[in-house]
Amino acid sequence: MDVKIPEKLYFKIGEVAELTGVKAHVLRYWESEFGAFRPVKSSSNQRLYRRKDIELVLLLKDLLYAQGFTIAGAKKRLRSTSAAPAKPLTKDDQVSAERRLLADIREELQRLRDSLGSS
Repeated sequence: MDVKIPEKLYFKIGEVAELTGVKAHVLRYWESEFGAFRPVKSSSNQRLYRRKDIELVLLLKDLLYAQGFTIAGAKKRLRSTSAAPAKPLTKDDQVSAERRLLADIREELQRLRDSLGSS
């Protein structure tokens, strides 16, 4: 379960799904089931996962898929090894996250434009 998590502050749900091998709808389901798993949302309601969220996804994946825990068993295991709950994002954090999302979108649009120009 050695997944190399890129050095970024925030990840979109599709990136997390690709990194972890867990489908987006499963990630959303896990959010509803596991209280410790609450990615922040931007003002545009985009889920923003942090490194610790991805690490938790990987832990849940291991507990549920590799070790055969049930949802209830995984919840119990998480409670027994409970970490501190995530701090809510400040307004500055939200602005930074929005800027990062916009920068990612700008980079993707630039790549698309460049690839269309070379065709």
